[in-house]
Amino acid sequence: MSTNTSTARTVIVCMPADTTIDWFSASEILDWHNLPAGTPRTMFPVRRPRIIGWFTRWSARHLVQATRRFGAVVWAAGGRKSRLDLTAAVTAANTAAVYRWRTWAQVVRTTPVAKPWGDYLAQHKANPTKVTLEEARRRFEEQPRVLAMLSYNSHPASRVELDPYELDAYQAGEATYTVVHWQQAITGDAVVTDDGRLLEPASPSLADKLRFLAEAGAYLNKLRRSHQIIAVTVGAQP
Repeated sequence: MSTNTSTARTVIVCMPADTTIDWFSASEILDWHNLPAGTPRTMFPVRRPRIIGWFTRWSARHLVQATRRFGAVVWAAGGRKSRLDLTAAVTAANTAAVYRWRTWAQVVRTTPVAKPWGDYLAQHKANPTKVTLEEARRRFEEQPRVLAMLSYNSHPASRVELDPYELDAYQAGEATYTVVHWQQAITGDAVVTDDGRLLEPASPSLADKLRFLAEAGAYLNKLRRSHQIIAVTVGAQP
Protein backbone atom coordinates (compact mmCIF):
# COMPACT_ATOMS: atom_id res chain seq x y z
CA MET A 1 0.00 0.00 0.00
CA SER A 2 1.26 3.47 -0.68
CA THR A 3 2.14 5.48 2.36
CA ASN A 4 1.20 9.02 3.23
CA THR A 5 3.36 11.65 4.82
CA SER A 6 2.79 10.24 8.31
CA THR A 7 5.92 8.63 9.74
CA ALA A 8 4.41 6.89 12.78
CA ARG A 9 4.29 3.10 12.66
CA THR A 10 2.89 0.44 14.96
CA VAL A 11 5.33 -2.34 15.83
CA ILE A 12 4.16 -5.51 17.58
CA VAL A 13 6.89 -6.88 19.85
CA CYS A 14 6.55 -10.56 20.80
CA MET A 15 8.23 -12.21 23.79
CA PRO A 16 8.44 -15.76 25.15
CA ALA A 17 6.18 -16.73 28.04
CA ASP A 18 9.05 -16.78 30.55
CA THR A 19 10.09 -13.18 29.76
CA THR A 20 8.80 -10.26 31.77
CA ILE A 21 6.86 -8.01 29.45
CA ASP A 22 7.06 -4.29 30.10
CA TRP A 23 7.83 -1.09 28.24
CA PHE A 24 11.55 -1.17 29.10
CA SER A 25 12.18 -4.66 27.74
CA ALA A 26 10.25 -3.77 24.57
CA SER A 27 12.35 -0.62 24.17
CA GLU A 28 15.56 -2.63 24.33
CA ILE A 29 14.30 -4.93 21.57
CA LEU A 30 13.34 -1.96 19.39
CA ASP A 31 16.75 -0.39 19.94
CA TRP A 32 18.45 -3.62 18.88
CA HIS A 33 16.63 -3.32 15.53
CA ASN A 34 17.58 0.36 15.24
CA LEU A 35 13.94 1.35 15.60
CA PRO A 36 13.27 4.67 17.32
CA ALA A 37 11.83 4.83 20.80
CA GLY A 38 8.08 4.94 20.97
CA THR A 39 5.13 4.63 23.30
CA PRO A 40 2.81 1.71 24.09
CA ARG A 41 -0.33 1.76 21.95
CA THR A 42 -3.53 0.59 23.59
CA MET A 43 -5.09 -1.29 20.66
CA PHE A 44 -6.07 -4.78 21.86
CA PRO A 45 -9.47 -5.64 23.37
CA VAL A 46 -9.14 -7.65 26.56
CA ARG A 47 -10.61 -11.14 26.62
CA ARG A 48 -13.15 -12.04 29.30
CA PRO A 49 -13.52 -15.83 29.53
CA ARG A 50 -17.09 -17.04 29.92
CA ILE A 51 -16.53 -19.05 33.10
CA ILE A 52 -14.20 -16.79 35.10
CA GLY A 53 -14.96 -13.61 33.18
CA TRP A 54 -16.51 -11.90 36.18
CA PHE A 55 -13.21 -12.12 38.06
CA THR A 56 -10.81 -11.40 35.21
CA ARG A 57 -12.74 -8.36 33.97
CA TRP A 58 -11.45 -6.41 36.99
CA SER A 59 -7.87 -7.71 36.87
CA ALA A 60 -4.99 -6.13 34.92
CA ARG A 61 -2.71 -9.07 35.63
CA HIS A 62 -0.59 -10.15 32.64
CA LEU A 63 -1.50 -6.93 30.81
CA VAL A 64 0.47 -3.82 29.82
CA GLN A 65 -1.05 -0.35 30.03
CA ALA A 66 -4.58 -1.57 30.61
CA THR A 67 -7.46 0.87 30.39
CA ARG A 68 -10.75 0.52 32.23
CA ARG A 69 -14.38 1.39 31.64
CA PHE A 70 -16.58 1.57 34.72
CA GLY A 71 -13.83 -0.27 36.56
CA ALA A 72 -13.61 -3.20 34.13
CA VAL A 73 -10.45 -3.77 32.08
CA VAL A 74 -11.41 -3.39 28.42
CA TRP A 75 -8.27 -2.48 26.41
CA ALA A 76 -4.52 -3.00 26.72
CA ALA A 77 -1.34 -2.24 24.82
CA GLY A 78 -0.25 -5.82 25.30
CA GLY A 79 0.13 -8.73 27.64
CA ARG A 80 -0.22 -12.49 27.65
CA LYS A 81 -1.82 -13.61 24.39
CA SER A 82 -4.49 -15.55 26.27
CA ARG A 83 -5.75 -12.31 27.79
CA LEU A 84 -5.98 -10.40 24.51
CA ASP A 85 -9.04 -10.82 22.32
CA LEU A 86 -7.43 -10.81 18.89
CA THR A 87 -10.59 -12.19 17.31
CA ALA A 88 -12.58 -9.20 18.54
CA ALA A 89 -9.90 -6.84 17.20
CA VAL A 90 -10.06 -8.48 13.77
CA THR A 91 -13.86 -8.51 13.69
CA ALA A 92 -14.19 -4.84 14.60
CA ALA A 93 -11.53 -3.79 12.09
CA ASN A 94 -13.17 -5.81 9.32
CA THR A 95 -16.60 -4.29 9.97
CA ALA A 96 -15.20 -0.75 9.95
CA ALA A 97 -13.18 -1.40 6.78
CA VAL A 98 -16.19 -2.80 4.90
CA TYR A 99 -18.19 0.30 5.77
CA ARG A 100 -15.36 2.62 4.67
CA TRP A 101 -14.83 0.82 1.38
CA ARG A 102 -18.52 0.84 0.49
CA THR A 103 -18.73 4.52 1.37
CA TRP A 104 -15.69 5.14 -0.84
CA ALA A 105 -17.26 3.22 -3.71
CA GLN A 106 -20.30 5.49 -3.55
CA VAL A 107 -18.20 8.66 -3.34
CA VAL A 108 -15.95 7.89 -6.33
CA ARG A 109 -18.39 5.89 -8.50
CA THR A 110 -18.42 8.47 -11.33
CA THR A 111 -14.68 9.27 -11.26
CA PRO A 112 -11.97 7.63 -13.39
CA VAL A 113 -9.33 5.34 -11.90
CA ALA A 114 -6.49 7.40 -10.42
CA LYS A 115 -2.77 6.83 -10.00
CA PRO A 116 -1.80 6.03 -6.39
CA TRP A 117 0.45 8.23 -4.29
CA GLY A 118 3.40 5.86 -4.78
CA ASP A 119 3.61 6.78 -8.47
CA TYR A 120 3.99 10.47 -7.68
CA LEU A 121 6.36 9.83 -4.80
CA ALA A 122 8.56 7.89 -7.22
CA GLN A 123 8.65 10.91 -9.54
CA HIS A 124 9.86 13.04 -6.64
CA LYS A 125 12.53 10.56 -5.62
CA ALA A 126 13.75 10.19 -9.21
CA ASN A 127 14.21 13.94 -9.64
CA PRO A 128 13.62 15.85 -6.39
CA THR A 129 14.82 19.11 -7.90
CA LYS A 130 12.34 19.03 -10.75
CA VAL A 131 9.48 17.45 -8.82
CA THR A 132 9.46 18.60 -5.22
CA LEU A 133 7.49 16.71 -2.61
CA GLU A 134 4.92 19.50 -2.59
CA GLU A 135 4.59 19.33 -6.39
CA ALA A 136 4.22 15.55 -6.28
CA ARG A 137 1.47 15.91 -3.71
CA ARG A 138 -0.26 18.59 -5.78
CA ARG A 139 -0.25 16.37 -8.88
CA PHE A 140 -1.61 13.45 -6.89
CA GLU A 141 -4.38 15.42 -5.23
CA GLU A 142 -5.59 17.16 -8.41
CA GLN A 143 -6.90 13.87 -9.80
CA PRO A 144 -10.74 13.80 -9.85
CA ARG A 145 -10.95 10.60 -7.77
CA VAL A 146 -8.67 12.00 -5.08
CA LEU A 147 -10.52 15.31 -5.13
CA ALA A 148 -13.78 13.44 -4.56
CA MET A 149 -12.28 11.78 -1.47
CA LEU A 150 -10.94 15.05 -0.12
CA SER A 151 -14.29 16.71 -0.69
CA TYR A 152 -16.10 13.97 1.18
CA ASN A 153 -13.70 14.26 4.11
CA SER A 154 -14.31 18.01 4.36
CA HIS A 155 -18.09 17.60 4.65
CA PRO A 156 -19.24 18.13 8.26
CA ALA A 157 -21.70 15.21 8.00
CA SER A 158 -19.15 12.64 6.80
CA ARG A 159 -19.02 9.65 9.15
CA VAL A 160 -15.68 8.18 8.11
CA GLU A 161 -12.43 9.52 6.71
CA LEU A 162 -11.30 8.24 3.33
CA ASP A 163 -7.50 8.28 3.27
CA PRO A 164 -6.34 9.24 -0.27
CA TYR A 165 -2.96 7.63 0.44
CA GLU A 166 -4.72 4.26 0.65
CA LEU A 167 -5.99 4.69 -2.90
CA ASP A 168 -4.16 1.62 -4.20
CA ALA A 169 -5.90 -0.60 -1.63
CA TYR A 170 -9.29 1.01 -2.25
CA GLN A 171 -8.96 0.49 -6.00
CA ALA A 172 -7.92 -3.15 -5.52
CA GLY A 173 -11.46 -3.92 -4.35
CA GLU A 174 -13.42 -4.51 -1.17
CA ALA A 175 -11.83 -7.86 -0.33
CA THR A 176 -8.29 -6.54 -0.61
CA TYR A 177 -9.00 -3.32 1.27
CA THR A 178 -10.69 -5.09 4.15
CA VAL A 179 -8.09 -7.84 4.48
CA VAL A 180 -5.37 -5.21 4.83
CA HIS A 181 -7.19 -3.55 7.70
CA TRP A 182 -8.37 -6.58 9.63
CA GLN A 183 -4.94 -8.17 9.49
CA GLN A 184 -3.22 -4.93 10.41
CA ALA A 185 -5.46 -4.72 13.49
CA ILE A 186 -3.25 -7.38 15.08
CA THR A 187 0.02 -7.20 13.12
CA GLY A 188 0.52 -3.44 13.03
CA ASP A 189 3.07 -2.24 10.47
CA ALA A 190 5.89 -4.53 11.62
CA VAL A 191 6.40 -7.46 13.97
CA VAL A 192 9.41 -8.42 16.06
CA THR A 193 9.22 -12.17 16.67
CA ASP A 194 10.04 -13.84 19.96
CA ASP A 195 13.28 -15.12 18.44
CA GLY A 196 14.36 -11.62 17.39
CA ARG A 197 13.42 -11.45 13.70
CA LEU A 198 11.94 -8.27 12.27
CA LEU A 199 9.02 -8.84 9.91
CA GLU A 200 8.05 -5.84 7.79
CA PRO A 201 7.07 -5.07 4.18
CA ALA A 202 9.99 -5.17 1.75
CA SER A 203 8.71 -1.95 0.14
CA PRO A 204 5.74 0.43 0.37
CA SER A 205 3.94 -1.44 -2.43
CA LEU A 206 0.55 -2.99 -1.74
CA ALA A 207 1.79 -6.42 -2.86
CA ASP A 208 4.67 -6.34 -0.35
CA LYS A 209 2.26 -5.11 2.31
CA LEU A 210 -0.02 -8.10 1.68
CA ARG A 211 2.93 -10.52 1.80
CA PHE A 212 4.01 -9.08 5.15
CA LEU A 213 0.48 -9.29 6.57
CA ALA A 214 0.17 -12.92 5.55
CA GLU A 215 3.51 -13.86 7.12
CA ALA A 216 3.00 -11.83 10.30
CA GLY A 217 -0.59 -12.98 10.72
CA ALA A 218 0.41 -16.65 10.39
CA TYR A 219 3.19 -16.14 12.93
CA LEU A 220 0.92 -14.50 15.51
CA ASN A 221 -1.73 -17.16 15.01
CA LYS A 222 0.80 -19.91 15.82
CA LEU A 223 2.07 -18.23 18.99
CA ARG A 224 1.14 -20.08 22.15
CA ARG A 225 -1.42 -18.50 24.45
CA SER A 226 1.30 -18.08 27.07
CA HIS A 227 3.42 -15.88 24.79
CA GLN A 228 3.33 -12.14 25.29
CA ILE A 229 2.93 -9.29 22.83
CA ILE A 230 2.96 -5.52 23.09
CA ALA A 231 2.03 -2.85 20.55
CA VAL A 232 4.30 0.16 20.27
CA THR A 233 3.93 3.31 18.21
CA VAL A 234 7.31 4.44 16.89
CA GLY A 235 8.37 7.47 14.90
CA ALA A 236 10.41 7.78 11.74
CA GLN A 237 13.46 5.62 11.31
CA PRO A 238 16.70 7.62 11.28
